[in-house]
Amino acid sequence: MAADATTTPLELDRASPEVKRYQRQKITILLVNTILSLGWLALLGFVVGPRLGQETAGWEPWLRLLASAALLGVTLEVLTFPLDYYSRFVLEHRYQLSNQSLGGWLWKRLKGYLVGGGFGLLFVFGLYWILAVAGPWWWLCATAAWLVVTLVLGRLLPVVILPLFYKVTRLEDAALLERLKKLTIGTSLSIEGVYELHLSEETKKANAALAGLGNTRRVLLGDTLLAQFTPEEIEVVFAHEVGHHVHRHLLKSIVLSVGLSLVGFWLVDQVLTASTLWLGYQGVDDPAALPLLLFVLAVFGLLLGPPQNALSRFYERQCDRYALDHTHNKDAYRSAFIKLATINKSDPDPHPLVALLFHDHPPIRERLAMAEI
Repeated sequence: MAADATTTPLELDRASPEVKRYQRQKITILLVNTILSLGWLALLGFVVGPRLGQETAGWEPWLRLLASAALLGVTLEVLTFPLDYYSRFVLEHRYQLSNQSLGGWLWKRLKGYLVGGGFGLLFVFGLYWILAVAGPWWWLCATAAWLVVTLVLGRLLPVVILPLFYKVTRLEDAALLERLKKLTIGTSLSIEGVYELHLSEETKKANAALAGLGNTRRVLLGDTLLAQFTPEEIEVVFAHEVGHHVHRHLLKSIVLSVGLSLVGFWLVDQVLTASTLWLGYQGVDDPAALPLLLFVLAVFGLLLGPPQNALSRFYERQCDRYALDHTHNKDAYRSAFIKLATINKSDPDPHPLVALLFHDHPPIRERLAMAEI
């Protein structure tokens, strides 16, 4: 149920010391986590992996791969679990952003292990099967396989995977649905694709998203957002998500992902071809070299982070402009983003370097300024 009209201020103050501290701590933990993860992958890939390969040389290939994947997954999780716990549970409670119990957090974490671990093993075994049968052109085949995986997961995410972690129900507010339906006219986005994502059992943060491909595409509105935003503000948020559909951002992201995967797999092939024998591996398809393969992909992904974030910010600005042009309600636009910043404890004025390196959405102050154009 949408909130009644409120007197939300249309000007946003600078972030409080509490918000600054919260954001600074989250970024610090992210940096430490990234350094630890890359360092551990490097240690496994350059030092531990060759020794593991020698110790398991007589094993069946699938068993060697399972041992390598288990060593990597378990040790990396043990290394990063304390930081994840502190960032995602302790800090969220300290800054009054979480409703989640420790038991609930651990249970969701366990489900993440089961689902993510299962998919991870399928990806790893599929990749090494391709390495074994495709020869020197494996990276082309792996890119084609990644396209299939991306399309399948894109369709399954909102209807199979997401409901494993959150309750998802159709939006039942008839009056609100009627308002939102008007914003979908001429866009090919069905109003039956509007769903309520029940976040309030875990968090106080408000959020919305466009998810799915083909007939599973839908707009997800968090129940925390529906409870605290006026119908006019919800229209702005919804129009923003419709903008992603109209501008085909999901399709463009898939095309970009496949293109970058092609480059990434080729880069892996070049690095592993040049270094595996020198390091003591049996070849590019040696299961013990899995950490080295993932290290190369991780470094490649890290380098791509800033330009990908810049593209994402461009997409978000397109959708902000779409929302303004189609709701014709600058006051609701401003109050909606001010509420988002306040509820989520977002820093409206982050350091430019922080925004460049870590933010995939424009700073709130910049988004508010669009209403003045």
